[in-house]
Amino acid sequence: MGSFSIKGMFLDADPVVQGVMVLLFLASLASWVVILAKTALLRKVSRIVWLFKKTANNIESDVNPESFPDFTAKIVAAGVKEGSDLVGEESRADYRERVERSMRVILSGQLDRLDAGIPFLATVGSTSPFIGLFGTVWGIMHSFIGIAASGETTLAVVAPGIAEALFATAMGLVAAIPAVIAYNKINATAKKMTKEALAGIGVVGNNIARLAYTEQNGSFLDKK
Repeated sequence: MGSFSIKGMFLDADPVVQGVMVLLFLASLASWVVILAKTALLRKVSRIVWLFKKTANNIESDVNPESFPDFTAKIVAAGVKEGSDLVGEESRADYRERVERSMRVILSGQLDRLDAGIPFLATVGSTSPFIGLFGTVWGIMHSFIGIAASGETTLAVVAPGIAEALFATAMGLVAAIPAVIAYNKINATAKKMTKEALAGIGVVGNNIARLAYTEQNGSFLDKK
């Protein structure tokens, strides 16, 4: 009779089921590494975006990229550089859109690093239950073959093999559930943060356009 401890069920399981268990354990471990790393990164970037919005809302005179935190300084610098190219027949709205577009390009590049590892969480969340189910089906099939060969059908003979097989399904769920929850949470946080960053870009773009329009004494045709 096999042991019902986790170690015992693993050691007594069929080699194929053992392979499934090892694969699911490694997938779960890797997903937790991604989850913890992304959580720390999102917390840091969210703080930077919050400071970016706060600084943008407090602009009183010229837009100085050096007053913005971390990578947002590059975003603002791109907007200021683009804004230095004035077009006489360009409306203020068109000018502002051009400036903000240049900043959105830099923002997109900076936020690309947030996407690294996210597809892996989606893969673990969607495939782990099926991998575990495969291990369960294989383990039960192997147990039935052993039962048929021995001719024993008592619960004491059947239970260990079934338990080992079902343990693979449990491991699949253990790997999948945190990955799915983290995937949804990270995506929601990233979308919210991007929305806030775009709002900050809108404020900066408006200030750059306002200052440029003022300096040009109304040379832009305000077609807002």
